[in-house]
Amino acid sequence: MTLSPPRLSRSVYPRKVPSIAFAIGGLTSFIIFASLLLLSHPLGSSLTGYLYGTETTQHLEFHHSSSRDTSDPNPSPDSTINSPPLLTQHREESTEALPTNHVFVEKEDSVETECDLFHGNWFYDPKGPLYTNNSCPLLTQMQNCQGNGRPDKSYENWRWKPSQCDLPRFDAKKFLELMRGKTLAFIGDSVARNQMESMMCLLWQVETPVNRGNRKMQRWYFRSSSVMIARMWSSWLVHQFNEPFSFAPQGVTKLKLDQPDERIMEALPKFDVVVLSSGHWFAKQSVYILNDEIVGGQLWWPDKTKHAKVSNVEAFGISVETILKAVAKHPSYKGLTILRTWSPDHYEGGAWNTGGSCTGKEEPLSPGKLVKNGFTEVMYEQQAKGFQRAVEDDKVGNRSKKMKLMDITEAFGYRHDGHPGPYRSPDPKKITKRGPDGQPPPQDCLHWCMPGPVDTWNEMVLEIIRRDMEGGGSRP
Repeated sequence: MTLSPPRLSRSVYPRKVPSIAFAIGGLTSFIIFASLLLLSHPLGSSLTGYLYGTETTQHLEFHHSSSRDTSDPNPSPDSTINSPPLLTQHREESTEALPTNHVFVEKEDSVETECDLFHGNWFYDPKGPLYTNNSCPLLTQMQNCQGNGRPDKSYENWRWKPSQCDLPRFDAKKFLELMRGKTLAFIGDSVARNQMESMMCLLWQVETPVNRGNRKMQRWYFRSSSVMIARMWSSWLVHQFNEPFSFAPQGVTKLKLDQPDERIMEALPKFDVVVLSSGHWFAKQSVYILNDEIVGGQLWWPDKTKHAKVSNVEAFGISVETILKAVAKHPSYKGLTILRTWSPDHYEGGAWNTGGSCTGKEEPLSPGKLVKNGFTEVMYEQQAKGFQRAVEDDKVGNRSKKMKLMDITEAFGYRHDGHPGPYRSPDPKKITKRGPDGQPPPQDCLHWCMPGPVDTWNEMVLEIIRRDMEGGGSRP
């Protein structure tokens, strides 16, 4: 039997007219009320504030003095300026509400929010570090501040809190699982070694690795996960030589700024994640070569009547661009490349070899107390520009998505308390105060105590690797 649709009687419609009229009247009232509300509180501004936060990311300013490994031949006078606030909290685990900073990455027709790891504040964590100076056999004596007699320890307890998310404590088991069967390499100068040793101390707490290194490269192997941690020394990241060239004298380091360090290129296929960092050596005596032409030099220039085409600061930016492009275009390397930005130092009253000191610093700097140093600022700026030029190179293409800028400079400008200072040696007779002539002994205000702030770098490395491998921009 076929069922026919029910017929609607005409007498039904008149009974619904009052209901329809009442609905229309209610809708009209709602529209009028909503219009008045929007006039007093515009929806656009409220929505923008909700999506983008109360503040936008601003141009970064970094204020530090010359490095321990190098000296600035023309140091700028110290001055105190206002800086983005990083709130310090004493003896507390939690933090108050902080200014918001978002990074929005557009992907086709959608917008994806990713938490910015590099803007936030330092807070005191009574839990303390994940290792001690006695629980890491690899700890270099120069970074063993407690073993060298440093009397205070609170510098070990300050942790970094991004404004919009949490930066988890370093999880060694999580790291080894993410990196299973892979190799991570730290490539750069002595500050890169400092970071590599921090990574090893963190991992050593869950497994003792096997030393498989040689003179060319330090390598540590973790059997449970077949993870390798490597370190390669490259103070410039580009090709260097000492042989005579043109009118440059023998004995002065010559740098071909348009050619990467060939040792890095040779070893690159062995790596899956690379952390690059350098820069402080560009204050040392050197000659800069582009297209087989001498274009500049640092602490060396034969013709004082002519200006060099490339300064040491510009040479640093070019070297960053060169190495990043070479790594991205390497036919046998498809891994993740992390560029760590300039590591700030905190010499006061001079450079490392002219009486500079960081004695007695026990807590992070207060907001607005950073010391301006023009050399540090321009070096960071050139480094950031070199990175940007590399990722925007047409020939790099999609490989640019595997290049990450780990921007630690601003946050670590506040950590004048984290350096060894005079406690870089176990000598019990070392002098920690200024002598009769007003000058203290040479101090280390560039490298970092271990445990200490440097461990945060590897928390960031782990989070960057996690995002790359697992996806997802942030952890609330």
